[in-house]
Amino acid sequence: MELRGLHFLLTYRCDLECDHCFVWGSPRQSGTMTSQNVQQILKQAKEVGTVKWVFFEGGEPFLYYPVLAEGVREAARLGFQVGILSNCYWATDLEDALEWLRPFAGLVQDFSVSSDLYHYSEKLSLQAKNACAAAEKLSIPVGIISIAQPGAANSASTMGQLPQGESAVMYRGRAAVALAARTTRRPWRQFTECTREQLRDPGRVHVDPFGNLHICQGISLGNLFRAQLGKICKAYDPDSHPITGSLLHGGPAELVRCYELPHEENYADECHLCYEARRALRARLPEVLGPDQMYGVAERQ
Repeated sequence: MELRGLHFLLTYRCDLECDHCFVWGSPRQSGTMTSQNVQQILKQAKEVGTVKWVFFEGGEPFLYYPVLAEGVREAARLGFQVGILSNCYWATDLEDALEWLRPFAGLVQDFSVSSDLYHYSEKLSLQAKNACAAAEKLSIPVGIISIAQPGAANSASTMGQLPQGESAVMYRGRAAVALAARTTRRPWRQFTECTREQLRDPGRVHVDPFGNLHICQGISLGNLFRAQLGKICKAYDPDSHPITGSLLHGGPAELVRCYELPHEENYADECHLCYEARRALRARLPEVLGPDQMYGVAERQ
């Protein structure tokens, strides 16, 4: 695996609780990186030698502003291209937004604003407008990421990192529970490949507050607090991994057949079937399918 991008899930906590969220972000969620965690992981990323981009996401990363700001400064000092993804809850006024973003001027090459009808009552919220205007004034490259409503026409499916513009819902995380009933379903046997992630050579992975390295949200390759990033990448064998092996051989349908999992007849998309299969498998593969936060368990405690 030649890793080019590392995405920090700085926290599972969020000020919002959107139905489409992959990671069950919520005010009730737990799990947040410390500055020491960020420094340790950035050092490992630098040692890998191939990582070019570092992104800070959540949850909502601006909830832990000092950790975010220090992490961005250190990532830039180490020579990484830096990105941030935020719902911009803090941009209630243009002048305030300028002060929130000013420390990132010259350090951030990709500032992505998440705004759609899941976040606020408008597709492009006042907060998003203020944040974009402030970023432009500070010469911070900015774009909008938006997720369409279930079944919306002309919404494109996406591979890997969410692109700027509007994308279709991926029915994993909270979306599998909250939104799957609102769209047309297809027979489970049709989902014979993963079309949303590059499982053989992903290029980018996510690391969460507990050190879990996710090739897709909720599928772990190892833990950075127990093994070095470079070692995990070198050891990754997609065909022998207990989850990616099945997905590469025959998609989520093969995951169901391989582990003889209980299932319904129809699902919203391949992510929906994969997510529900993984939920059923968690007790058998606890080191691979976690943490609880990714499966909506922790926030309900």
